[in-house]
Amino acid sequence: MQIAEHIASLSGEGRLLAAAAERAGPGASVPTCPGWQIRHLLRHTGMVHRWAAALVAEGRTTYQPAGTEPALDGTELLDWFRAGHRRLVSTLEEAPADLDCWTFMPAPSPLAFWSRRQLHETTVHRVDAESALGGALTPVSAGRAVDGIDELLIGFHARPKSKVRSTKPRVLRVRAPDTDATWTVRISQDPPRAVRSEAGAGADDDVDCELSGTAEGLYLALWNRLPLTALTLRGDRSVARIWTDNSAVTG
Repeated sequence: MQIAEHIASLSGEGRLLAAAAERAGPGASVPTCPGWQIRHLLRHTGMVHRWAAALVAEGRTTYQPAGTEPALDGTELLDWFRAGHRRLVSTLEEAPADLDCWTFMPAPSPLAFWSRRQLHETTVHRVDAESALGGALTPVSAGRAVDGIDELLIGFHARPKSKVRSTKPRVLRVRAPDTDATWTVRISQDPPRAVRSEAGAGADDDVDCELSGTAEGLYLALWNRLPLTALTLRGDRSVARIWTDNSAVTG
């Protein structure tokens, strides 16, 4: 996906998140984030939006800690969230192509990084907000889902912070038959190494476990927003559990 597409999709996802939060109400439980209510989701996501917008707008080239979450609630909290989301979108839209600012994963440019990162941050939390309503979720396109799986497997979990480890080397394959995307994830005592290949490539390789499903289903399951039962699992289930039990992203 291109930068402009990421920003346009981010704009839509934030509006969907706010709309779902408004319908659910601040005290509604968020099933995909145990212990959270909608108010916690809005405070967290709004804080992240403001943090990212400040890094981009101010061209901060070193890490800056995020601010504190506000003590707002109800309509005031929803208005605060919407204002911060609009600020993030406009900041990214107005940022120069040669923007120089801090990032925490490899990317073609800082602007490409933050546009992509905030899109997927907001999409996953939009799913959280909609889960509080108990109905159908707004679909995620296959192309965006593949991009998000790339970011998660090849970006986030290549970092030393990843807790997806195994004393015995294991191989997990993630396959999306509705696209050309297949990922091979090698899990060891080091950070996981993931490689994406064309559909069918590496299909005969020895793997310990394969998870397959739509790109959207895989995207949400790998972010622990859907259970493993939403996917087709072949092989050793304990390898898939290494992922689900240890893959929570903390920063």
